Amino acid sequence: MEKDKKKYVLKIIKILKETFGYIKCPLKFSNPFELLVAVILSAQCTDERVNKVTENLFKKYKKLQDYADADIYEFENYIRSAGFFRNKAKNIIKSAQMVLNLYDGKVPQTMEELVKLPGVARKTANVVLGHAFCKAEGIAVDTHVIRIANLLKLTKYENPVKIEKDLMTIVPKQYWTNFSLLIQTLGRKVCKARNPNHAACPLNKICPSAKKSVPTA
Repeated sequence: MEKDKKKYVLKIIKILKETFGYIKCPLKFSNPFELLVAVILSAQCTDERVNKVTENLFKKYKKLQDYADADIYEFENYIRSAGFFRNKAKNIIKSAQMVLNLYDGKVPQTMEELVKLPGVARKTANVVLGHAFCKAEGIAVDTHVIRIANLLKLTKYENPVKIEKDLMTIVPKQYWTNFSLLIQTLGRKVCKARNPNHAACPLNKICPSAKKSVPTA
């Protein structure tokens, strides 16, 4: 059964790569800490909104020390439109202080260390590891991955940690970082939560959920 799922996943990856081509991280950043900031801000917020927020934020706060020394009320105003700005501001400033004090000013490059930072869970850590350091310790599971992994019958769970565990057993490790991007792109462009376009989906011939919705000729 697992062997069949691995073949199925490889077919999904092949089709999505042919459809969407190379996909880079949608969040704009110029160093690992900026990516960490952007991913923390992306919780319950679109990537487009985050990029608008960080365009000004990164001009104001250029060094790690700037974040560590930031006035929290001023910082909140810069990120207010990203939502949940109070918690995000607190977590980003505390993370900067921890990176400075515990990791010699360098964003840690292991899952174990990253998840100790405020506001950082496995999804955030996976994005930072994958796109800032080209390291794959897991698969970033966001709302798109949760929903589409279930539609594709790659998992039966709604819990991100359980979904990640399922995916890590069937997705080849070399695709762990890119797999999330492919699924997220499918979710944004075609398989939308409110109105999935099964007829236009590149996976409609192999997706169990699409087969139920697309009429056969």
